[in-house]
Amino acid sequence: MTNPAESLVALLDLEQIEVNIFRGRSPQESLQRVFGGQVAGQALVAAGRTTDGDRPVHSLHAYFLRPGRPGVPIVYQVERVRDGRSFTTRRVTAVQQGRTIFNLTASFHKPEEGPFEHQLPPTREIPDPESLPTVTEEIRKHLGALPEQFERMARRQPFDIRYVDRLRWHPEEIEGAEPRSAVWMRAVGPLGDDPLVHTCALTYASDMTLLDAVRIPVEPLWGPRSFDMASLDHAMWFHRPFRADEWFLYDQESPIITGGRGLARGRIYDLRGRLLVSVVQEGLFRAL
Repeated sequence: MTNPAESLVALLDLEQIEVNIFRGRSPQESLQRVFGGQVAGQALVAAGRTTDGDRPVHSLHAYFLRPGRPGVPIVYQVERVRDGRSFTTRRVTAVQQGRTIFNLTASFHKPEEGPFEHQLPPTREIPDPESLPTVTEEIRKHLGALPEQFERMARRQPFDIRYVDRLRWHPEEIEGAEPRSAVWMRAVGPLGDDPLVHTCALTYASDMTLLDAVRIPVEPLWGPRSFDMASLDHAMWFHRPFRADEWFLYDQESPIITGGRGLARGRIYDLRGRLLVSVVQEGLFRAL
């Protein structure tokens, strides 16, 4: 059986079909739409493949325009917007069955020394990831056994996810809950040594739990859902080098939800407490 981390690396290994045009696989899943983190990660791979490789990604800004169909390949068209002395800019359009489903603009920056540094620490004291149960262990403890749906998801999950706060299952457990969440994550296996792969893998992971912060005060994350949600846009700023197959803390909060749109923001730290990545996303929430 293929390791899920190896499957993720394969998913991010796009086929080049023409200059500035790439094709990505979209696995057949029992989901209504393609996972947004997959499209963002693949689009960033396409952008990176058109650079000389000596400038890491420093930011991306993306819009999810239409839901992608699982099982149908996605074509990524790259526009080489700018190649400057310090910055490189790429614009990527993701097309599926003749329709644009996603747009991304990525900027790459030649590493340089700055005149000073500072950063905000995590918002609270966080336990060590090895001291926390995995999501699978928490579900098994609550339900006694994994439902078939969770069992399939667990086998394919490319990231080990550990919630800092215990999972909530019942409405009474969310009373007074603040719109905050924190998880430790890392790929379940080695991802190789290409920095672009690690950046794109973390981009994939950044879409997995961020909207949890919006949902936490409303209903249990692990109970029946009373609304549908979808990512609208996504922005990331990459501050320091990292490996996505080493533990990173995703500290998440939601400052507002109104008009059916919820805003979430996250800060990603390494084990030493160094801020690696900042993330902001808006999601659409509609009653079922």
